[in-house]
Amino acid sequence: MDGRACGRNQPRDVWFLAGTFGGQVERACEVPGGRPIAVPVVNTFGDRWHCSAFMRGARGTVLLDDEVVEPETYEHDPITVRGARDNPLTGEEGSFAATGCGLWVQLPPLAPGKHSLKIRGRSGDFSTGVDYTLTVAAPSA
Repeated sequence: MDGRACGRNQPRDVWFLAGTFGGQVERACEVPGGRPIAVPVVNTFGDRWHCSAFMRGARGTVLLDDEVVEPETYEHDPITVRGARDNPLTGEEGSFAATGCGLWVQLPPLAPGKHSLKIRGRSGDFSTGVDYTLTVAAPSA
């Protein structure tokens, strides 16, 4: 949970950063230059009713290098969940349809160098927080 695996299974067009299953963590991550970044502030999946209830209480704050970034709201997006063995949310392998919802931040590619990203999210009694130290590489030619 410290960021060592942040490069695992990344697509080529965007860099995803992980939230938490609750609680507060600190992570360091190296990000390739030239990639936009997406990260959840607070999110979940389930059926439409579950997402509606979750989003009524969803709140979050994000600071990038001490500047406020406004999260985007996703309330009822159809998603396909790919379950993995030993995953605490899915419990088993296989795919299933669900409704995804939450607050997310999408950042344009960051300038090379070190950046601080502080994320705090809450819905009801569930809270999440991540303090990222990001080291962005120069874009490859």
